[in-house]
Amino acid sequence: MQRVTIKDIARLSGVSVTTVSRALNHGPEISPETRERILRICREQGYRTNLLARSLISSRTNVLGLILPDIANPFHATLSFNIETYARELGYQVMLCSGRPGDGRIEELIDFLIGQQVDGILLSSASDQARYLLRRCRDILPTVLLGSCVPEASGVRVNSVSTDNFVGGRMAAEYLHRLGHRDVAYLGLRSGSVTHTLRHAGFLAAARELGMTVTTVENTGPSSAISSGYQMARRLFAAPLSQTALFAASDAVALGAIQAADESGIAIPERLSILGFDNIEYAALPNIRLSTLSQNTPLLARAAVRLLLELIDSDSRDEYTGKLITPTLVERATCAPPPC
Repeated sequence: MQRVTIKDIARLSGVSVTTVSRALNHGPEISPETRERILRICREQGYRTNLLARSLISSRTNVLGLILPDIANPFHATLSFNIETYARELGYQVMLCSGRPGDGRIEELIDFLIGQQVDGILLSSASDQARYLLRRCRDILPTVLLGSCVPEASGVRVNSVSTDNFVGGRMAAEYLHRLGHRDVAYLGLRSGSVTHTLRHAGFLAAARELGMTVTTVENTGPSSAISSGYQMARRLFAAPLSQTALFAASDAVALGAIQAADESGIAIPERLSILGFDNIEYAALPNIRLSTLSQNTPLLARAAVRLLLELIDSDSRDEYTGKLITPTLVERATCAPPPC
């Protein structure tokens, strides 16, 4: 079968090759109707843009690299979907990879993406090592960290977009206090995670101001998975339970805690309120209806893509931007006033 060329598309569309090229590159000079007609003909004829040829001409591939720590994690899956959707609206494709700091893959993945001539890299990570990994790319291509970054601690600065996790932790404590809870637990602190360290710090700061007692259960595992939440909650429930509410470091941890509570005969929320963080899709299921703090994932994804594209279009490598997205409280069925 003979390969369809851009000249073939131009002939079938009744426009010039330049017009087809502008349509494929989302040029502002092309009307939406003309662009859609050209793209429809491309689909019908099986035309595929030659990214290598485009990169040789424009020094751009219109491809972004995205590295996630765990594609199976519901939050990261939703984040990836939103990033890809928004990037595609702006004429970019996304090359998705999976790896986390500490497993030895991040450095390889960054080198791989650079070799694929991506225009920029988004790294989603809660690890305190993430900024060091991106710093090595500083003079090669633009990068954005999707995660909390505390540059004051090391002097290593990177461009970042993150939920305001400290504020989110404060919001969680204030909400549980408004419901009447005074003896609470924080489930899932991971000491190597900047994200969870900030959530915990914000929660503790507000709890102290409000006169609340906090029991912290640490997560020694590599991720905040449902299984981790289940095991941590089982440890907490093994002793006499004085706490009337539990703030989980993530929705996945909260789901594990709900399972452990059910097995232990602890009624949710009549005996124990459970509050999550992330607002993953599962949280809204009718049989769960988890109260949580939403990271506003679509907004987070758009902010990250916009920042990366701004960096791609900029000649400066000496200015850094850190954007924080305020979380939103989502009240559902797993939180209520404490038992009398």
